[in-house]
Order: sequence, then C-alpha cells, then structure tokens
Amino acid sequence: MGPSDAVPRGAKTRTLRFMRDHPHEGAAAPGNYGSTDGDSSGARPGGGSHAEIPEVWHGSATNRIQWLLAAIGAACLALGILLAVESNWTSGRAPLVMSVVGCVAAGLLVLFGTLAFVHVAVRVDKEALEVRCGHIGVPRRRIPLDTVVGADFTPQVTPRHWGGWGYRWRPEQGTAVVVRRGEGVILRLGDGMTFTVTVDDAEGAVRAIRGRLRPREGTPAGT
Repeated sequence: MGPSDAVPRGAKTRTLRFMRDHPHEGAAAPGNYGSTDGDSSGARPGGGSHAEIPEVWHGSATNRIQWLLAAIGAACLALGILLAVESNWTSGRAPLVMSVVGCVAAGLLVLFGTLAFVHVAVRVDKEALEVRCGHIGVPRRRIPLDTVVGADFTPQVTPRHWGGWGYRWRPEQGTAVVVRRGEGVILRLGDGMTFTVTVDDAEGAVRAIRGRLRPREGTPAGT
C-alpha cells in the first residue's frame, strides 16, 4: 500500500476543493522568495518605497543666537525714537536728523536681517520644495521639482561656505538659505546651479525629494 492510500478519500477531496477555491493561499508573493506570512517587505525597493515617504514632508531649523543680534537692532531702533522725541529741535537739526535716521535705519535693518533668518521652514510635496524664512515666512522661495535634477545630503553647511548668514548668492554656486551650522540639503537644478538650505533631518528631506523626482532621459531618478 503506497503513502497516498493511507489518506482517506474524503480528506483528499476536501484538500483538492480547498486548493481550487483558494489558489493563492500559502503561495509566495512575487518578490518574497518563498515567504508565506503575507509580509510584503521583500518587495520593497532599497532606499525606501513610496509608501514610506509622507505625502507632505515638513522640516525646520532654528538659530537662537540670532535673537541677540535682534536685541541689538531693537536697541538701535529705540535709541533713534528716543532721540527724535527727547531732543531739542530748535538748533542743530541736520546732525540730529542724521542721528535719528541712522539709528532707525540701522535698527530696522538689523531687526529684519536677524528675525527673517532666525528660523527656516521647509516643505516638500509632490510638486515643489518651498522654503519660508522667519516666523512670518518672508523671504520665501518655491522650487518646482520638475526643475530639479537631483538632491544630496551634506553633513556640514557653514556661513564660511557662503559668506555669511541668511539668504546668500554666489555666482559660481547658486543660492543658499543658511540659518545655522550643520546638516543641509543641496538641490541640483536644471540650469546647472544649486540651492542649499540648512534644515534638521536633512536626510529625510533628501529621501522625500528623490522619491518624487521624475526620471530624466539617461539619468536614474533621484541621483
């Protein structure tokens, strides 16, 4: 008597019927190479799949030292106002006007230059990368992703690389928003220039950008 004869005919019939009604039960999913636990992790491409990329990625960076410079600007502005209110305008008006205007202008310039770049917010969606500076979001820059060739992570961006803090421009490099030292994102644009922004979790930003870039002819996506 062979091994198959030891199985009752009713059991064999139920087994065949189950296999007919559930043809994929217990079968390995494509790309799982024999996995039968229903986990599709084997089918995920290296570097993260689209399911791992948030619909909208948000990031930010802050430099609290800029508040000290903002305080200096506010002091200059207050001095200018004090001179305008408390001074005797009956004599020596020209020097007084120059002092008031100089203090007010310097104060406003320092205040705007520091408060605008004490904080930066970065947003990446399916269409563009958007950078908003300061707590009021000015200045702002929006870069459509169809103009981006690639995105790279850089572990160290410093003001020395760009000649200072804030919104910077160098003809041989491109533009940058630098609010602090540290990690950042470098976008390679279609015109050959770059855009750099300092932001926390810059690697996450790079993954979000690369996952949304459309492949260009002869160039792998996100490279």
